[in-house]
Amino acid sequence: MSDSKFAQQKRENPEPYEGSRPIPIIVLTIIGLLLVWAVYHLYVSYKPMPAWVGDNRVEADFAVPASVDGGQVYAANCVACHQATGAGVPGVFPPLSKSEWVDADDAGIMIRIVLHGIHGPITVEGHEYNGEMPSFAKFSDAEVAAVVNHVRTSFGNAASETDAAYVAQVREDTKGQTEPWKGDEDLRPLLGQ
Repeated sequence: MSDSKFAQQKRENPEPYEGSRPIPIIVLTIIGLLLVWAVYHLYVSYKPMPAWVGDNRVEADFAVPASVDGGQVYAANCVACHQATGAGVPGVFPPLSKSEWVDADDAGIMIRIVLHGIHGPITVEGHEYNGEMPSFAKFSDAEVAAVVNHVRTSFGNAASETDAAYVAQVREDTKGQTEPWKGDEDLRPLLGQ
């Protein structure tokens, strides 16, 4: 009968206690052997690479070009709307390919558009677009000239190029323009139509 009285206590686990249990010697031995093997492996397999194994680039290869790449400016800021081909999105964003605004004799028209943007309806190749083009007045004169030149000589366009000095002149002439151009209303007279 005494066995049944303590049967429940015998099934219980011992009470937890605080203390340290050392890491078993076998585990420490395995870790030590792995560490010795790793150091030996690195020592045996290390082969310093001579300089000629590299890709033969020199410091000059990493120099940033002094001129601005209009294609990069276009890709970073314009391609989302006007697309990589300059065809735009029908009914939403006007095309730059064979556009009367891009092919105009005076590059100043396109410079004005880039500097101040457009708000309102504008007709391109006989199709009306009514949207917003943001102002890129934050661009330097060289960046504006580069992107204008890129667009005027790409996408099947063959218009004349411009330079940063002309962009600076147009910027100075239009410094009073604080709002975006009102599409055809403001810009169509510049085409002489």
